[in-house]
Amino acid sequence: MSGNAVRLQAIQDVEAYVPPAFDFSVSQTPSEFFGENVFSKVVMQKRLPKSVFKSVMATIEGGKKLDPAVADAVASAMKDWALEKGATHYAHVFYPLTGFTAEKHDSFFDPTGDGTALAEFAGKTLIQGEPDASSFPNGGLRNTFEARGYTGWDVTSPAYVLENPNGNTLCIPTVFVSMTGEALDHKTPLLRSQQAMGGHAERILKLFGHEKPGNIVSFCGPEQEYFLVDRHFFLARPDLLNAGRTLFGAKPPKGQEFDDHYFGAIPERVLGFMMDTEHELFKLGIPAKTRHNEVAPGQFEIAPMFERGNVAADHQQLLMTTFKTIAKKHGMECLFHEKPFEGVNGSGKHVNFSLGNADLGSLLVPGDTPHENAQFLVFCAAVIRAVHKYSGLLRASVASATNDHRLGANEAPPAIISIFLGDQLADIFDQIAKGAATSSKGKGTMMIGVDTLPILPTDPGDRNRTSPFAFTGNRFEFRAPGSMQTVNGPMVTINTIMADSLDYIATTLEAAVAEGTDFDEAVQNVLTQIITDHGAVVFNGDGYSDTWPIEAESRGLANLRTTLDALPELITQDAMDLFDKYNVFNNREMHSRYEIGLEQYILTIGVEARLTSEIGTTSVLPAAVRYQTELAQNVAALKAAGVDADTTALTEVTAPITTLRAALATLKGALAHEGGDDALGHAKHAQEELLPAMDAVRAAADELEGIVADDLWPLPTYQEMLYVL
Repeated sequence: MSGNAVRLQAIQDVEAYVPPAFDFSVSQTPSEFFGENVFSKVVMQKRLPKSVFKSVMATIEGGKKLDPAVADAVASAMKDWALEKGATHYAHVFYPLTGFTAEKHDSFFDPTGDGTALAEFAGKTLIQGEPDASSFPNGGLRNTFEARGYTGWDVTSPAYVLENPNGNTLCIPTVFVSMTGEALDHKTPLLRSQQAMGGHAERILKLFGHEKPGNIVSFCGPEQEYFLVDRHFFLARPDLLNAGRTLFGAKPPKGQEFDDHYFGAIPERVLGFMMDTEHELFKLGIPAKTRHNEVAPGQFEIAPMFERGNVAADHQQLLMTTFKTIAKKHGMECLFHEKPFEGVNGSGKHVNFSLGNADLGSLLVPGDTPHENAQFLVFCAAVIRAVHKYSGLLRASVASATNDHRLGANEAPPAIISIFLGDQLADIFDQIAKGAATSSKGKGTMMIGVDTLPILPTDPGDRNRTSPFAFTGNRFEFRAPGSMQTVNGPMVTINTIMADSLDYIATTLEAAVAEGTDFDEAVQNVLTQIITDHGAVVFNGDGYSDTWPIEAESRGLANLRTTLDALPELITQDAMDLFDKYNVFNNREMHSRYEIGLEQYILTIGVEARLTSEIGTTSVLPAAVRYQTELAQNVAALKAAGVDADTTALTEVTAPITTLRAALATLKGALAHEGGDDALGHAKHAQEELLPAMDAVRAAADELEGIVADDLWPLPTYQEMLYVL
């Protein structure tokens, strides 16, 4: 079958698509089934003895140590609830340093010796598991032949039943550590960092008169961008199948230049997918709030509501898994790669950050007169100091070979980390730097000029989509994380650098008050000092402008453009001292993250380079040569008949074929590189040799796509993948 025939068959299959039948009633309201598969607070209150319930809630809401004595009662209740939900197995779910979710399923049922089986689930089984740790990335924390690793129950993240047509499973969120207690996962450092940050936030709140502020935690609201393509096209693209992005593909006649997809009417098939997905998310207690078309054709977004940081991270992983599963059900593939299609918008995962608790709410709410809200200004100043002092660590927390395709382009924040405060807060901190803040720019009103429309209130300042770290009214939005990565990494970094800033401010204020300084004066002094020393990180302008990198350099802000520029920030002495001080990572754990970052970079580009060589050699080049041969035969036949033949088309295709052959030879030579055990050397080779060689192959192939006869072209095109859905 010719290349075009395969593509036409795929289009016909898309046209013949029949949506799957929904297994739920559209008349059923979300409130009726929200959280029905979650071992939630409400379920625990009904099923646990009162004393056990109080003990568990003291851990979840108050941050108290977990009492092991309650584990048996919780395990028994959890087992009975799960069995009623149809679960036959349980799994400790953890998040190894692959960035994906891992789980090992064990049956509830044990044989009794009389030919029957008894469902058992003891407290010790709930608290601790022992999956094999030998084949997960560890960055030198352990040897491959040492297989022992432990999972430990995270009581603060609720267990849930995951439904599957082949059987349901009780899933228990856990940490994953080595025998020495070192973190082999993303959850352990997140919990450590949240504890550190919360403790120092409480010190500041007590200075402001909150005698019992309660357990302060970080909150996260991760926005998720993604692409959907029909699976017929997906399976016909080896690059999408293996690398998650297209390594070949000419720009289509129409891209996103009309801006007609952004917030447009959601296609019927996609809306069916979204409704089906949200139904499953609601059952799992995931508060999906917003859905819409994104900028690029075929691109969409979902945004959940704020949740406690570690719960939001768990839910984000579960959301990605659910999206993949439901997309297949609807005959589509969900792509989370940061840049699956060249020339159109890439995908990010904006991490909205705040801190607080149920009693105090968010500590980043400015109020109507923020210049008078000293408590808010202190926490806001802590963010300014943290981002300025540790911008390199924030950049490193989002560094990957896949995110390099997106950061710095005019679709995502630049690699220079800065803060957008908006006109109101920027003006207040400018007043503070000059002495004291005495006023706040207020909200305005918008007169639209149509009598039948209401007068609309306006905020004191606009939003800035070019800023990596932007204040958006009651939180800060970190816009640099990639769509494919876990939010754990950025949240660990934000929590830790906030712990350092809050510790610094609390210590400064405590010392000043102890020396007899008036508290309000001490607050004014620390705010003035922070904005004076760290105000350079505040930038309300256009982060996409050509002049910003020059200005940023004059301000002393780093421009870590690539992953290999950013990763060394993890192993500076200041970084290792910071994470060690707050018991988030020891030095070995920090070095492991650096080594894993290099390893993932090498592996990602290596896979892409081999795919580029394979597809270029076995698909693109043969198609081009067939076309060249057809043209040559036609020219020869005309000449033999005594007719003058136009050789323009033959010449036109011959040149890029020659270029493609040379580029493929260069790429194959680069792939033969042997660099010993030097990971950094391998990574630099990938960056400096493999990536340019891949780009050269692609350039020649994409030129040929615009020349070779359509009936010979073997790969589904951008036009087909982005618009036929």
